[in-house]
Amino acid sequence: MKIGITCYPTYGGSGVVATELGLELAERDHEVHFISYAQPIRLTGPHPNIHYHEVEVSRYPLFDYPPYDLALASRMAEVAELYDLDLLHVHYAIPHSVSALLARQMMAAKPRGRKLPFVTTLHGTDITLVGLDRSYLPITRFSIEQSDGVTAISQYLQERTLREFDIRNNIKVIYNFVNCDVYVRGENASELKKEYAPGGERLLVHLSNFRPVKRVTDCIEVFDRVRKQIPSKLLMIGDGPDRSRAEWLAVQKGIHNDVIFLGKQEQVQEKLSLAEVVPIATRVGGIPELIEHGKSGYLAEVGDVDTMARYVIELLNDEKALQQMAKASRAVAQSRFCASRIIPQYEEFYRRVLERAS
Repeated sequence: MKIGITCYPTYGGSGVVATELGLELAERDHEVHFISYAQPIRLTGPHPNIHYHEVEVSRYPLFDYPPYDLALASRMAEVAELYDLDLLHVHYAIPHSVSALLARQMMAAKPRGRKLPFVTTLHGTDITLVGLDRSYLPITRFSIEQSDGVTAISQYLQERTLREFDIRNNIKVIYNFVNCDVYVRGENASELKKEYAPGGERLLVHLSNFRPVKRVTDCIEVFDRVRKQIPSKLLMIGDGPDRSRAEWLAVQKGIHNDVIFLGKQEQVQEKLSLAEVVPIATRVGGIPELIEHGKSGYLAEVGDVDTMARYVIELLNDEKALQQMAKASRAVAQSRFCASRIIPQYEEFYRRVLERAS
């Protein structure tokens, strides 16, 4: 298939997932065209099946805000016609699904008009934050309803979208994925760990885009409690508006020398492989669909840093329990969330969309 993919090309989760999806599809001999205002950060090297098309936005003095959504729609239609795309796959409803809808209408209105179906994938905050803003709710609902196919990354998001937006369109749950051949503990993990924990300290890792919803200061609070009982270091991978708050909190608690802010990283699998603690997360959204409490990780209520710290300390003090949970967590990833299991679900979904559009 020839697939056009649009996403926010930054370090946010939706952009990373969309880019990794495109890379996996390209490895399976699909022709993938990324259409965005900047090259996605995960496109780090050439690939014969990967193409990038930049969306240029005019900045006339007349416009207080550049009309990115219109420029994107025009570029989508142009790329679809030039490269005979089979469908578009947009990630994040606002404004990408609206632009895809316009592109579909533009293609249908041409003298030799043809159908250009588009798939919308909902990632979370496009529904829970942006979409529920009253000024965006009607257009968000409309663009989802008009999509030829809709997917969500969790049952929680699917159910919330159907309920709060009163959506009649069917929404298919396709979970996010990880390449299990890439995300493994590297041969040089022990040597790399020495760079961050030269004294043999235990290593904790957090990775996000440092927005308020990620609660990065909670990580500092948890680590502060752990460090008082177990010599340890904390790697903070990522960047964003809450980084300064987290840095200052570490200074105020006197632990800033043991909290290492690495900023944005491209080869995150190398750093994640250094983590010595299994997933410990909050019991919100779709997270309980990924982590079975007490078996493949631990869940706590939002803000309950004392409980999360207790889980970390108990695991680090019980190597046998830690290794058992680590193996169980890895087994869940391999059985449910490997790219080899998820990408075929997208391929089958594309085929059904194309069949309905024919």
